[in-house]
Amino acid sequence: MRDHLLNLLSGKGAHLTFDEAVADFPPAFINVRPPNLPYSCWHLVEHMRVAQWDILEFVRNPEHVSPEWPDGYWPAREAHADKETWNRTIEKFQGDLEDIKNLVRNPDADFFAELPHAPGYTLFREVLLVADHNAFHTGELAILRQVMSIWPEHRVP
Repeated sequence: MRDHLLNLLSGKGAHLTFDEAVADFPPAFINVRPPNLPYSCWHLVEHMRVAQWDILEFVRNPEHVSPEWPDGYWPAREAHADKETWNRTIEKFQGDLEDIKNLVRNPDADFFAELPHAPGYTLFREVLLVADHNAFHTGELAILRQVMSIWPEHRVP
């Protein structure tokens, strides 16, 4: 089961990986809003980062307070990122994802025990939530890149 969860978190199998979706992203398009959307690609990746971080902290920190929904999970509409901010968002996302994978790798982890500070919630549930949310938005980012004609030439859509 651990291996299956790790593959799911990594985007292996039927999913495009996060790293593939952000690879070779042209910096000039970080803040461009695709047609009919209120957010940019950076907004989307930052949303993924915040949501994943929140779930990770919810699991490992009983004192964690989640951001307000929905505003706390998205950057402000007028917020912009430079290349450094884009890269930092990606690095933080990748680091938190690795921390989640380490929770799964822990041989002492009981996936089905209720979290002591959150009755009804389990590590298994939260790992699936992360994987599902990441897969959904990674696919969305890939589609946005296609719509914006910024998919790397070596990638076949």
